[in-house]
Amino acid sequence: MLEHQLQVDRIRGSIKPGDGVDGGCGCLHFPDIYISFPDGSLKRPDIAIYCRMPEERDRPVTLIPEAVVEVVSRGFEAKDLELNPSFYLSQGVKDVVVFNPYTQQVLHFRRDAVIRSTSTIIIHLECGCQCTI
Repeated sequence: MLEHQLQVDRIRGSIKPGDGVDGGCGCLHFPDIYISFPDGSLKRPDIAIYCRMPEERDRPVTLIPEAVVEVVSRGFEAKDLELNPSFYLSQGVKDVVVFNPYTQQVLHFRRDAVIRSTSTIIIHLECGCQCTI
């Protein structure tokens, strides 16, 4: 859906190193790339954020992203809100951000907490990057 892609593009345009961060993370971000996770699962998050360039160019990436952002799609709410966050965290992703453009709800999942907020908000990721949701 067009609205979904517009939101993905808007969020990607806001990804940058956080204020006062020394630049240790490249804040590289890619939409809809295939990622092969250690458990053998193949997933395609809306946005994957990396500190360095993955090596793979013509096959699924094996480098675990620092963060992923998912934009909720109609009909896939359960997957986006309930299944994906715990999966990504279990595979070593440090931050999982889920944005529901229909309710403006933003959920920021970390291993030890879930932060609930409403768009528009700046999210500070563990890797040192930030994005506006």
